[in-house]
Amino acid sequence: MTAPSASAPPRAPAAARRRGLETLRRYSVLLILLGIVLFFALSAPGFLRPSNLLNVGLQTSIIAIVAIGMTFVILTGGIDLSVGSVMALSGALAAGLATRQGLPAAAAIAVALLVGAAVGAANGLMVVRGGIPPFVATLATLSIARGLTLVYTEGKPIAGLPPLFLWLGNGRVLGIPVPLLLMALAGIAAWVVLRQTRFGLHVYATGGNEETARLAGVSPRAVKLAVYVLSGVTAAVGGVLLTGRLASAQPNAATGWELDAIAAPVLGGVSLFGGVGGVGGTVIGALIIGVLSNGLNLMRVSSYYQLIIKGAVFVLAVMLDLATQRRR
Repeated sequence: MTAPSASAPPRAPAAARRRGLETLRRYSVLLILLGIVLFFALSAPGFLRPSNLLNVGLQTSIIAIVAIGMTFVILTGGIDLSVGSVMALSGALAAGLATRQGLPAAAAIAVALLVGAAVGAANGLMVVRGGIPPFVATLATLSIARGLTLVYTEGKPIAGLPPLFLWLGNGRVLGIPVPLLLMALAGIAAWVVLRQTRFGLHVYATGGNEETARLAGVSPRAVKLAVYVLSGVTAAVGGVLLTGRLASAQPNAATGWELDAIAAPVLGGVSLFGGVGGVGGTVIGALIIGVLSNGLNLMRVSSYYQLIIKGAVFVLAVMLDLATQRRR
């Protein structure tokens, strides 16, 4: 019998080490969130008050809904910079149709969601039919949608909203804020679609390797068009909720929210290269952003410095994504 080579490394410890690293990578985002919560619990007065934690949830819920739609886009290797402007346009249209044209509130909201879907479809068509890079296509839509919002509102807030808007933005069901419930429903629905349906498999396949997906019978063009429409709809939902929460439609609402909507999935482990990540990480990423904003406010950190910190966090997340991609 041949004796085992003395130079051969033990396989069991190596396998255990790999499993440990994989587990750490999988739960690293949650550990980061817990670390940030612990830091503010010790540093920010009143951070752990139930009322403040509920406020964090409310702040997070709207951006999380928008980020869930963005997750589908990023998973296909795309990006949608127009979500903030779509939020403003949808919220303004819904408010204007209900207050100026006298349309029932539910019908006005339905029209706003259709407009969000139409903008998303326009983005998708520019990308899959026009061959325009997603960054350029959605950057153009960002400008157009914001301009349409300013034209429609004439640069003035639209107030006097019907009760349905106010309930969506600030109402509660069994003591739980409506936006939080909608975030949970959106997260569960997105998880089911991505993990349990053929469409979800096609989304991952398109982002993982578009040519291989095409050879396997997937239509990457159809998948990309669908995810941009979904992103437009979730942005419209976020716009309606934000309008209800503010009790008015502001022409400059959601300015800069596209950064948070992109940062949340990336912080949550969704690769900008596509094909990797999930909705659970996106929600945790949105919570990281919400906790950071709330904790820094409680510590009275200037909003100017908060922008710098958010940008730095986003850069670190992208660098981590690049490093992970190279290892793969």
